[in-house]
Amino acid sequence: MNKKLDQQAADNIRALAVAMVEKANSGHPGDPMGGADYMHILYSEFFNFDPTDMEWAFRDRFFMDAGHLSTLMYAQYYLLGNYEKNDVANFRQWGSITPGHPEVDVKRGIENTSGPLGQGHRIGLA
Repeated sequence: MNKKLDQQAADNIRALAVAMVEKANSGHPGDPMGGADYMHILYSEFFNFDPTDMEWAFRDRFFMDAGHLSTLMYAQYYLLGNYEKNDVANFRQWGSITPGHPEVDVKRGIENTSGPLGQGHRIGLA
């Protein structure tokens, strides 16, 4: 464990999450800022996965009711290389692949959704 590196990684997640919310002028950055530490630690120390193959059947999965926490997932998956800079820059924009309540996109790591504003819950199976 490298405390300085862990802090920098979590701070990068926080910065991305705040930037997405600010640019979209929509959402709440508090939960993603608070969750940045556990998201980084889960993916760096505990999860067994391959970011180049998010459909690998034996990978560990991260499920949450995204909503306001979607920026936490998008920031993590951007840092893993699953999203491009423009994808996270267009958070909550019409036609974006990074909507505020994410739809299932297993290839990028989004494996469940609560739908638009909690209209149901679905899990994507790879």
